[in-house]
Amino acid sequence: MIARVQSYALSGLEGVCVTVETDISKGLPAYDMVGLPDAAVKESKERVKSAIKNSAIEFPMHKITVNLAPAYVKKEGTSFDLPVAISLMLAYGTIDADVSGTVFLGELALNGDLRPVTGVLPAIISARDKGFKNFVIPKGNEKEASYVRGVNVYAAETLKDVVFHLTGKAPLSRVAPASFDATAEERQSAFDLAFVKGQETAKRALEVAVAGGHNILFVGPPGSGKTMLARALPSVLPDMTFDEALEITKIHSVAGTLGEKGIVTVRPFRSPHHTSTTVSLCGGGTKTVHPGEISLAHGGVLFLDELPEYKRSTLEALRQPLEDGVITISRSGGTVTYPASFMLCASMNPCPCGHYGSKQRRCTCTPNDIRRYHARVSGPLLDRIDIQVEVDGVDYDALVSQADEERSAEVKKRADTARKIQRARFDGSNIKSNAEMGEKETRAYCALDKEGEEVLREAFERLHLSARARSRILKVARTIADLELSESITPAHLYEAISYRSYNLDS
Repeated sequence: MIARVQSYALSGLEGVCVTVETDISKGLPAYDMVGLPDAAVKESKERVKSAIKNSAIEFPMHKITVNLAPAYVKKEGTSFDLPVAISLMLAYGTIDADVSGTVFLGELALNGDLRPVTGVLPAIISARDKGFKNFVIPKGNEKEASYVRGVNVYAAETLKDVVFHLTGKAPLSRVAPASFDATAEERQSAFDLAFVKGQETAKRALEVAVAGGHNILFVGPPGSGKTMLARALPSVLPDMTFDEALEITKIHSVAGTLGEKGIVTVRPFRSPHHTSTTVSLCGGGTKTVHPGEISLAHGGVLFLDELPEYKRSTLEALRQPLEDGVITISRSGGTVTYPASFMLCASMNPCPCGHYGSKQRRCTCTPNDIRRYHARVSGPLLDRIDIQVEVDGVDYDALVSQADEERSAEVKKRADTARKIQRARFDGSNIKSNAEMGEKETRAYCALDKEGEEVLREAFERLHLSARARSRILKVARTIADLELSESITPAHLYEAISYRSYNLDS
């Protein structure tokens, strides 16, 4: 007898329907698995056998053939344990149930317990979009699955629980849909802008960057507050919508980095060390193509502290994702495209000693030292950073001042208002912020009057800007206008946007 059970495999964040077919026939006892399984899937034979026996269920001592169709799709991971066990029991006649509309996912322990697996959320969403409504998953994946609307999810703790559910002896309760709450509880423990003394220009630049989703670079001597400003970013980032949270959670579900909540409620803030490799930043792997830091930062911030200390090849890998918002990774294990729309925040010293241009300390570097140091960050990468602001040291009186600094909550209110304007402006499109505008949108929403064109022309010629830099200045000016609740871009908005591009690393 042949039994068929549905499961799902993942290619990146996209699901592929996998039919687990089991045939039990007469002959010498044998247990074969075909259909392009990897080592973890092949090993499921022994896990399934022990789990069935230790669940007090008879295991068939016949010739068993398990096929994972379609055969051209590589099957990876341990999520096929449960569907293989169910198909085997159906084929042997241990259970009699209609499972045609149900998708099974889960790893089996040797004693029959169900263990959680990665990628359940994107698998369920993909299966739902293909018409599946019923899902049986491990109890450990219950929370993330509860956020998927329009499906019936049943979470089991053991294989025996699944058997009793299918046979009607003890039906499992449907997982109750969870409500999404974007209130950022974690923000209370985050760095606050009120802790950063002085640096009003840098704080204003940070506000503009958050309001429009622009990339930002802080350049200044050690101890001037660059890292504190960057660490305060999560406290002013806009709250996520439910759709954004699901998209981000799918990535973290595949990577296995989901927390106890089962969904990401706060925008990611990733800060990889400067010794990180290109693969760890972009993603990849020898067999499975895993998401890297830039995909884990999708919808949030990627913070690169001490930018010139990263390998040149690693930094250059950022150029394409910064333009396209996605990254396509090609490895021997396959080609996968992951989302990579993030806000880049970087910091660096102006020279090896860190005091070039400082008003407080004297630089001891030679001109050649400074040029070599700046050359570690390429011009094309800098050209993609919308806001480049100089951060100098703070004097002692400002550090010990008891004057109240503006809190992150106030800055966030203004940034949220600007984001709300942008959501209304781009309603019906995939664009979420001014930084994501293409040439068509830039021409439509960043039109200048005659005076504005003259201001931008003068800056273009005097600062030797590129066409990309001109476009990014217009987008930043549009964000500044949104913060000022202005319908049009004025010369004052342009002057401020241009000032954020006037810092020259070659000077």
